[in-house]
Amino acid sequence: MPRAFELKINGASRQVETDPRRSLLSVLRDDLDLTGSKYGCGEGECGACTVLLDGRAARSCQVAVEAAAGREITTIEGLAKDSKLHPVQQAFLEAGAMQCGYCTPGMVLAVVALLGQKPKPDEAEVARALQGNLCRCGTYPRILAAVRLAAGIAEERKR
Repeated sequence: MPRAFELKINGASRQVETDPRRSLLSVLRDDLDLTGSKYGCGEGECGACTVLLDGRAARSCQVAVEAAAGREITTIEGLAKDSKLHPVQQAFLEAGAMQCGYCTPGMVLAVVALLGQKPKPDEAEVARALQGNLCRCGTYPRILAAVRLAAGIAEERKR
């Protein structure tokens, strides 16, 4: 039976009426037209659907909409501010870390979550943070370069 939920998405409150067990991913894409999060495997294994829930990376295909209600949800659409790319988006662009682009939103958000917890991660920490995000095109070396670059850009913007 459908219920009403208030979702805090990218700093704005949005109302939806839906089945409480429906995935956050399907609500974002189908009801709210936020299509940056991608459907990949539907099992939480590929990372294409990654969003931030209260600043932590989460697989939106595995999160029921009722579990997301009342929490801060950030999608790829909410990262850029005042026409300025987020440091991680800028780094991915500069490093050429995307090829087909399908995995990019999930990768970017996973990196945002990582750098939010660990501004200067070492290689092992980066590998752990991204181990569940798959890139079909194999741009991993450029993605790792983008993470290093993003940490530097974020530090530079703080000054």
